[in-house]
Amino acid sequence: MSRKYFGTDGIRGTVGQSPITPDFVLRLAHAVGRVLKRSEARPLVLIGKDTRISGYMLESALESGFNSAGVDVMLLGPLPTPGVAYLTRAQRASLGVVISASHNPYADNGIKFFSAQGTKLSDEWELAVEAALDEPPVWVDSAALGKARRLDDAAGRYIEFCKSTFANDLTLKGLKIVVDAAHGAAYQIAPKVFHELGAEVVAIGCAPDGLNINHEVGATHTDALVAAVKAHHADYGVAFDGDADRLMMVDASGRLFNGDELLYLMADERIGRDENVPGVVGTLMTNMAVEVAFKKRGVQFVRAKVGDRYVLEELHKHKWLLGGEGSGHLLALDKQTTGDGLVSALQVLQTCVRSERSMAQLLADVTLFPQTLINVRLQPGQDWKANTRLAEETKAVEAELGDHGRVLIRASGTEPLVRVMVEARDAAQAQACAERLAKTLRN
Repeated sequence: MSRKYFGTDGIRGTVGQSPITPDFVLRLAHAVGRVLKRSEARPLVLIGKDTRISGYMLESALESGFNSAGVDVMLLGPLPTPGVAYLTRAQRASLGVVISASHNPYADNGIKFFSAQGTKLSDEWELAVEAALDEPPVWVDSAALGKARRLDDAAGRYIEFCKSTFANDLTLKGLKIVVDAAHGAAYQIAPKVFHELGAEVVAIGCAPDGLNINHEVGATHTDALVAAVKAHHADYGVAFDGDADRLMMVDASGRLFNGDELLYLMADERIGRDENVPGVVGTLMTNMAVEVAFKKRGVQFVRAKVGDRYVLEELHKHKWLLGGEGSGHLLALDKQTTGDGLVSALQVLQTCVRSERSMAQLLADVTLFPQTLINVRLQPGQDWKANTRLAEETKAVEAELGDHGRVLIRASGTEPLVRVMVEARDAAQAQACAERLAKTLRN
């Protein structure tokens, strides 16, 4: 059974258009509350958000919807998505809710949920919520209405949690780090975490106005980070996306490191300290060079579908700890239950500090295969899977690449896009092949 509203990362869309409207979000919270009350008499739900101007409106709608179903609410204010996951566990809440569209521009927003254990919820749970949305509401009487209160020190609690994941015997003293929070949920938190661990911090992308989240800053627009690292002669730069579950890093030379490389670094330190790393989970998009490097070190590598929820499913299936995506969603399940940009950055910096080597030095033997990724926007009603010309062109490209590359064409789970990816040992070949496929898709 397919889901009507839920995508790969909750429910997302343009504010003011279905389903991101206050009336639907109120109904959604009411439906979720009714599902929660099937197993718990008085559920408690935590609500956090990023810095989009629409967050105020959607927060109020969620609060009303939950209260109308007899569910108590604790408001966290602006907080990274992984911070909500952490506090849901720490507060023994029934559910965590995040109002965010992650790396999307401010005009979009979304709702995503965490279980009481701080993990993404199952497809079955989402289907149960969608079924409840089709039922008429059942408003509880006045005496049974839920209550709402605010957790004033939510940010401080999450800062302390992040710091606790960094080795006690290490420090960031002597390092200058540029921190780019994308004008998003980590704007107050990220600079403090690195400062309190000893670093000299240069903050950019930390002045949200409700309309500038992810605008020319952050993990999806890294030119600002590269420029700032060079201008301030910093040792490292870290960039997060709007809800801070995604990470990109830059070294002193201005070289950018993506999620595939950072995942390898996180595993490398553990292997170097003789910790057991039986396997690592990537995705269909993970660079082939990383897979080859892991196999050389005797580490099994498994590819999941794109989306950190699917990486998490594979990690649980194999009982492994490390996984991630090239986009910067990284998982270290012995540190955090979900992808956490801040925690991941600290794990990478810990690797560099402990080894006294740079990211480039640690990755000297891992040379990424060139990848070209082209996003093609779909027309309304366009069925790209039925495109016979695209199927024929894909076969031709795969035959041309042989064993020295691969093609991946998939629909985005969050936007009306088809992502065309070609990987090859030769960059020009990858670019040319991807453009051929994208052109066929557009036509």
